[in-house]
Amino acid sequence: MLRGGGLVAFPTETVYGLGANALDAAAAAGIFAAKGRPANNPLIVHLAEADQVHQVAADWPEPAMRLAQRFWPGPLTLVLPKRATVPDVVTAKGPTVAVRVPAHPLAQALLRAADLPIAAPSANRSTELSPTRAEHVLRSLDGRIDILLDGGPTSGGIESTVLDLTTTPPRVLRPGPIGITELEAEVGSIARGVPPSAETACILPSPGMMPRHYAPRTPLECIEVGKEAERLASLLSAERRIGWVTFAAADEIIVRSEIHLCVLPADPAGYAAQLYAILHELDTAGLDRILVTLPPDTDDWLAVRDRLRRAASN
Repeated sequence: MLRGGGLVAFPTETVYGLGANALDAAAAAGIFAAKGRPANNPLIVHLAEADQVHQVAADWPEPAMRLAQRFWPGPLTLVLPKRATVPDVVTAKGPTVAVRVPAHPLAQALLRAADLPIAAPSANRSTELSPTRAEHVLRSLDGRIDILLDGGPTSGGIESTVLDLTTTPPRVLRPGPIGITELEAEVGSIARGVPPSAETACILPSPGMMPRHYAPRTPLECIEVGKEAERLASLLSAERRIGWVTFAAADEIIVRSEIHLCVLPADPAGYAAQLYAILHELDTAGLDRILVTLPPDTDDWLAVRDRLRRAASN
């Protein structure tokens, strides 16, 4: 199906991806059509191993080699200068290409069997919740794809870290499972924070930079620790049905039947692994509002806070 230009949804260790032949412009365009994805939002190209990077990247600098040796296969995407063989639709007509080597055994088997680079964003409609289970893919894209490979729940839960190696110093364009401290241990200083202009640029340098992204259809609202009781009381007085996601016990707050309470692990990796699955569950529960207690504003929670901020954006 991939060799013939079709669309295949498959699991990675982060979320399910919607794949097409990365070297076939028409096939890659099919991803944008299926997702309703803006043309200025580039795709990530998946490879079976680092040795294949020269199929899509024009340069493979020494820092990239070190990072690949340390983190590939795994949830790290590197932004590099692109080869002319990569269709403009894949890179949103930009000069760079985002590449990674996924660790999931089913993704690896697919890449090796197809023997071609696979362009794959998350397998969902644009701006909506990323899928971590096969049923999430079908909820969003049933009838829009050719094949779905069901590999069960994904383990990582949120999308890969994206690091731009075409700037000095390198810059994290999307925080993810691999933190800045880990990256700096390999390549030195990493720029923190994406310039605001990058998120509104005509051509985005990376996926995951749109102001509204990773969002359930039910309105989502973030709230700081300690302010939950007041906000819950206000919503309940307005007879709203509420889903509440927190990372600590709710023993000081009276939880009523109108509140669908979800307590996630208090460690960043455990929280991230369950976040999208919980939001999918709440999104199908007939609620009026999803309230999420924000985790700490620290580097280890950076990726989770990024996803929640974009999910709550209007």
